[in-house]
Amino acid sequence: MIHGDNRLAAVERWLAAQLPAGFTLTPASEDASFRRYFRASLDDGRTFVVMDAPPDKEDCRPFVHVAHLLRDAEVNAPEVLAQDLEQGFLLLTDLGTRTYLHELSPQNATLLFSDATDTLIKWQLATRTGELPPYDEALLLREMNLFPDWYVARHLKTDLSPARKADLEKIFELLTRSALAQPAVYVHRDYMPRNLMVSQPNPGVLDFQDAVIGPITYDAVSLVRDAFVSWEEEQVLDWTVRYWERAKKAKLPVDRDFGEFWRAFEWMGLQRHLKVLGIFARINYRDGKPKYLSDTPRFLRYAREVSKRYNALAPLLRLLDELHPA
Repeated sequence: MIHGDNRLAAVERWLAAQLPAGFTLTPASEDASFRRYFRASLDDGRTFVVMDAPPDKEDCRPFVHVAHLLRDAEVNAPEVLAQDLEQGFLLLTDLGTRTYLHELSPQNATLLFSDATDTLIKWQLATRTGELPPYDEALLLREMNLFPDWYVARHLKTDLSPARKADLEKIFELLTRSALAQPAVYVHRDYMPRNLMVSQPNPGVLDFQDAVIGPITYDAVSLVRDAFVSWEEEQVLDWTVRYWERAKKAKLPVDRDFGEFWRAFEWMGLQRHLKVLGIFARINYRDGKPKYLSDTPRFLRYAREVSKRYNALAPLLRLLDELHPA
């Protein structure tokens, strides 16, 4: 029995009431949260995905709600076929096994990212007030504070001086102000190749339960400055221009000046990268999942390169250099 726990047996009992007899259950994917996924295969070749989300640790209701919003926007997200919110079980349509992360290559990246851009714009155009929680100042700051709390203090075992703490607070204030000044749209909040599936229609979109309404650049920068794969800056700029041009054509409220849009895009990415450095450390020390720490150099590189390009971010560059001397 997978994980040797009682929840799998409960999943199987619940599925027996939802599916024909004779299904087999196998692990479908890993998750950085407490959720886990299984693939249920039937004798006739059909497959479904089952989410197991312990209700004392995860709430399935946002997933169900956002899945409906995505599908209403004609985005290829899983359909919720059955649910037991009390136990934390969902039965979903299966979008397959081919993630963007594993399928991307220099030959197909532009085509796959073009599809992802079109889908992102559909999602943003569907924005309605009152459907999702706001990406507000409190949330932005709470996320960024994961960096000093978990990455610096816990992982690096470093105590910041009062001066460095003050510098970091000023950087957080700048990044927060920039984020809140942007037009607000639906934000997936993890719109990256690991959560996009090569499918028809392309892409299939997963892992959307943390969606909010917030800065218009957030998902675009998440796509091209990813946690698990990096691209040359010239390529990132090209893809970003393509998004910006299509967004303007679609009448999304992007800044008419690409230079201003690009700065907001970069600063939004920096907010995310500081957050993820903290999250990856927390996942290791709190949740016992060490593999994510191997990707922290990518985020440090992102953060350092952006900090180099803007004078206002120079204090962050100095801090990063002190934390990781060359």
